[in-house]
Amino acid sequence: MQHFFVTPAQVEKPCIYMEGSDVNHMKNVLRMKPGEQVEISDGDNRKYVCRVRGYEADRAVLEILEERELDTELPSRILLFQGLPKGDKMELVIQKAVELGAAGIVPVAARRCVVKLDGPKAAKKVKRWNEIARSAAKQAGRGIIPKVGDVCGFDQALALAGELDVILFPYELAEGMDYTRQVIGSVRPGQSVGIFIGPEGGFEREEEEKALAAGAKVITLGRRILRTETAPLAVLAMLGYCLEP
Repeated sequence: MQHFFVTPAQVEKPCIYMEGSDVNHMKNVLRMKPGEQVEISDGDNRKYVCRVRGYEADRAVLEILEERELDTELPSRILLFQGLPKGDKMELVIQKAVELGAAGIVPVAARRCVVKLDGPKAAKKVKRWNEIARSAAKQAGRGIIPKVGDVCGFDQALALAGELDVILFPYELAEGMDYTRQVIGSVRPGQSVGIFIGPEGGFEREEEEKALAAGAKVITLGRRILRTETAPLAVLAMLGYCLEP
């Protein structure tokens, strides 16, 4: 069954009035006819099984057949603070992070980032990244659409993470998997978690020191050096394994 997202404002029981680009996709690409069924998520963790009633100008009218609360979200809110990687690696990171349950992604311009984004170029990238997050959320059956935030500096990212309960800081010079197991295993449902991942060149020592001063837990991901697009997925998988009910 096809799966689409709407905003809560588009839910006007007993119908949902879907607007935007998905209407064209439903009507002209999928060629869905009145009577066919679709699944709709409202971005607020509720899911609806609907029947296409028809099309009105630039919107689709969907009749609600069934409503239920989604249970596909992790019990902890996890934010990924990703150092900007080269090429199109960020797209892969966003897609897989959303599939693994991240609640949001913050692109971070760390000191060793080769990519420099600002102004219109950054806005265009962020728009593209949010489209990828939306598509991945749809594919994974998520109850929410994780947001990709604006590009920020390292200090700004740490300030944002200061509101979270736990900050994880994988660092290539860290040692001791026992400590990593202890830290990740101690995260409890309901706690908010931030994950900091460096760019290709990793974090500088000064950045690690700032993270420690901010209360971050510096952990290792093993004896092998992981690529910047691999490390966040490893941490998310570990957290998901421990937290998934």
